[in-house]
Amino acid sequence: MRWFWYASPQTFFPLAGRIALWCGFAAALLAAAGLYVGFFVAPTDAQQGEAYRIIFIHVPAAWMSMFLYVLMAFWAAIGLAFNTRLSGMMASAIAPTGALFTFIALWTGSLWGKPTWGTWWVWDARLTSELILLFLYFGFMALHAAIEDVRRADRACAVLALVGVVNVPIIYYSVQWWNTLHQGASVSLTRAPTMAKTMLTGMLLMALAFWLYSIAVAMLRVRCIIREREAVAA
Repeated sequence: MRWFWYASPQTFFPLAGRIALWCGFAAALLAAAGLYVGFFVAPTDAQQGEAYRIIFIHVPAAWMSMFLYVLMAFWAAIGLAFNTRLSGMMASAIAPTGALFTFIALWTGSLWGKPTWGTWWVWDARLTSELILLFLYFGFMALHAAIEDVRRADRACAVLALVGVVNVPIIYYSVQWWNTLHQGASVSLTRAPTMAKTMLTGMLLMALAFWLYSIAVAMLRVRCIIREREAVAA
């Protein structure tokens, strides 16, 4: 496959449409399966009761909020290093979806926190750093909109994205570095999961659905960006 051929926005445009179609279809199927497993198959938690089921949306959304920021920073860095137009477009296309998942993670976390902790919000390390992540996404989009020259906007936003990426490991390790109300990770690459297999299955199905949804939406958005920039240049 000629990867460098697709580095041009014009040649990437039709490929992005095909990727968006297939990923969107797969995301819908996986989301339906994940919600069914999470809300109808997974057992009731012995301590939290039915309220725990919010994790099937909250946890995958939190994962995607961090992953998409790293991915956005990656594309921004590629654009900054090699001055490629498509890289800046990809970073801009990812930002709104990352902000959406960050908001969902914070919102569902509050819904989960009320019955679990007895409060909607606490200023602990995990929640505060996740809120900062939302502001970084908003700052990225606002900075890009504030600069008229899109190439200058791409470069300025790339610097912001690279500076802000330091917040991602802070979010991930905050429950280990500080004493917080937020519970530790139930899923880890270094140890066995601490939840029932059906719970883990539902969570992973939703995570995969969110990931494919993010790809589909980013592809649709980058197509819009390509058209907008071509219209301005014409």
